[in-house]
Amino acid sequence: MKSKLYGLALDAKDGQTRITRAENFELVGGSKETHEKMREVATKVDEGLKKAGKNLESVSNRELVERIVDACERVNPR
Repeated sequence: MKSKLYGLALDAKDGQTRITRAENFELVGGSKETHEKMREVATKVDEGLKKAGKNLESVSNRELVERIVDACERVNPR
């Protein structure tokens, strides 16, 4: 079975339904800004896995969480 990352955001107030589907992730909802950030994070995680020669099925939960946290920090630096 193929694994996927799923993202859901509920902050849209403009009535738009935003959906992004890719090979390894599906994102639904959010304001324009939030949806774009979710897409950036998911893309960075996906690219990092590919660069490391891995996929969602081959990484531990811990490694996946670490990659997501790292991608979030790169998208939203403090």
